[in-house]
Amino acid sequence: MTLLRVDGLGKHYGGTPVFANVHFSVAPGEFVAIVGDSGVGKSTLLNCLAGLDSWDTGSITHGNTDLGQLDDTQRALWRRAHVGFVFQAFHVLPHLDVAQNVALPLMLLGKTGTEPERVQHMLDAVGLEGLGARLPQQLSGGQLQRVAIARALVHRPALLLADEPTGNLDPTTATRVMDLLLAQTREHGASLVLVTHSDAAAARADRVLRLTADGIAPH
Repeated sequence: MTLLRVDGLGKHYGGTPVFANVHFSVAPGEFVAIVGDSGVGKSTLLNCLAGLDSWDTGSITHGNTDLGQLDDTQRALWRRAHVGFVFQAFHVLPHLDVAQNVALPLMLLGKTGTEPERVQHMLDAVGLEGLGARLPQQLSGGQLQRVAIARALVHRPALLLADEPTGNLDPTTATRVMDLLLAQTREHGASLVLVTHSDAAAARADRVLRLTADGIAPH
């Protein structure tokens, strides 16, 4: 069974190729790490998987949904329902408190009735109990990344995409964040695709793929 399938994906900016001939699939509940040299397009690939960026050749299929057949509005609605995204730079909203940041996916889906209980459960799960009323600027980098993980998983997406989620953290905090990310992904039964420069993070994956300009292959 396949949750996500990528066939012959290629991307270029103007006349400059980024990557080409990318083929791989992700099974439900599988953790796949993608590594590669700087500038090879790992983050761009992840953005394509989320429907945030366009591609020039090939296809991306999630379940029975061909993302290439969706317009921007349809992709946004698909992403809200099925995808969680954890960014290296956290991307929390500074004017919202921690609980409000975590609740955003539920609010966008119109699930306000389940919001307080689900948000509190996620805050407890990531070790941020009692911090829901704090603003992001009152938290450490490690705590902010925990907020980002809670937000990405609160609506129970089938697919979690993480772009260098430990890149801005010290080694000890990075290990704790990876522990948390994996524990929560497993608990929710989500598939995880992680882009990373960290050998330690990649080593914990079920499978490691190396992206080059010419394609992707087992590492």
